[in-house]
Amino acid sequence: MNVLVIDSQGGGIGKEVVRAIKQSLPEVTITAVGTNGVATSAMLKAGADQAATGENAVMVCCKKADYIVGPIGIVVADICKL
Repeated sequence: MNVLVIDSQGGGIGKEVVRAIKQSLPEVTITAVGTNGVATSAMLKAGADQAATGENAVMVCCKKADYIVGPIGIVVADICKL
């Protein structure tokens, strides 16, 4: 099973998600994609099997993922601008 974890900014949420998945399901392959290098690095240090950075990496990795996990902002970005 391939799980894609997407996060931005400092990667704090992604780091915790990667750590929790690896502890409970160690056989799962986790791909971490950060919108910047800091987020990617944090998830890689938490135990992600592979990692990439940037918008194009999100598009490519989504095609190969069985599950996509991340903060709600990856789905509804900029919906509440006033």
